[in-house]
Amino acid sequence: MATAANAGKSPGFAKHPGYMVDLIASPRRVRVIVDSETIADSSNMMLMRETRHLPVYYFPLDDIRMDLIRRTDHATHCPFKGEASYWTLALGDREIENIMWSYERPYNEKPELTGYGAFYWDRVDRWYEEDEEIFVHPRDPHKRIDTVPSSRLVRVTLRGQTVAVSTRAHFLFETNMPTRYYIPKDDVRMDLLSPTDNQTRCPYKGIASYWSAVIDGETFEDIVWSYPDPVPECPRIKDLMCFYNENVETIHVDGSEVQRPMTPWSKT
Repeated sequence: MATAANAGKSPGFAKHPGYMVDLIASPRRVRVIVDSETIADSSNMMLMRETRHLPVYYFPLDDIRMDLIRRTDHATHCPFKGEASYWTLALGDREIENIMWSYERPYNEKPELTGYGAFYWDRVDRWYEEDEEIFVHPRDPHKRIDTVPSSRLVRVTLRGQTVAVSTRAHFLFETNMPTRYYIPKDDVRMDLLSPTDNQTRCPYKGIASYWSAVIDGETFEDIVWSYPDPVPECPRIKDLMCFYNENVETIHVDGSEVQRPMTPWSKT
């Protein structure tokens, strides 16, 4: 039973004091579009960075088209933030269930959430920061990407065959990610690769295209990717080829084998 001393306090932080829920005032104008309708438009955003979660934008409720959404009976509980209420969007003949949530009475540790709402990223059609469309999730201001040209010898093998060897690679260093080696196509055995229909989006790099490799009759699906038109902040990787460190046989840099990382994209 809650007492006067602990009423309104987060049980999550009491049990996990090192857990991070960080709210940052963002100067960026952010818009959310469904069909051709702007359902949220604000220059007074809050960006939430939370342990084990992607960044999330929170809009002031005054900057959301509340006339287009209705409260539902759905609710969820977060031990760090409190009880979340939900709203469904009705726009013409289109209805998107529980598209938005809000912590109307957040725990005492996060009072800044009062009066703000957030949208599920994949339930709306388009997101914009200023006039640039953004993908997947908001960019984390604490994340950094550096792309550096290197003359170190990079060699990639699959089933004993060398599929790429280069002294002209660009090394991409990304916060909390394994180093990636982007290699010119002229240094890749493109005769062993076939383009696929797969595409992925990265908020920091752009839209990636994929190739599969066939070695001795064995297919390695979507083993390499490239950004034909990367975002302006990451121009050096344009048209270069990058193999999944996790799923090739080996990658050697200057003769030393690179330790295979374990990531969400590891297949074995």
